[in-house]
Amino acid sequence: MTIKQTAGREQLGQFAPDFAHYNDDVLFGEVWNDETITPHDRSMITIAAIIAMGATEQLDAHLNIGKGNGITKEEIAAEITHLSFYVGWPKAWSAFNRAKEIWGDDAKPDVPED
Repeated sequence: MTIKQTAGREQLGQFAPDFAHYNDDVLFGEVWNDETITPHDRSMITIAAIIAMGATEQLDAHLNIGKGNGITKEEIAAEITHLSFYVGWPKAWSAFNRAKEIWGDDAKPDVPED
């Protein structure tokens, strides 16, 4: 199912109408709907790129899109862990904090008892 993206027009339509068009119609309209890559894999790739760039402002939206595209809590944790060695530990920490908000942190911390 194709979801019509409108964020570009809603947030930048008056200020930058060309950018809004490219965002909504080209990137999210054409590129994101190309069936060569599954939505799940496209989200994994996009999330990895955003974490690598340190573009945390866009990360929440793409983590939510990824969850909607079937990325599991275990997959996102493995992806961020793997990326940490390539993009940097601080970026991984930031990404984990965002991912925990979206997937939830049901596990209790493994803290030794006194």
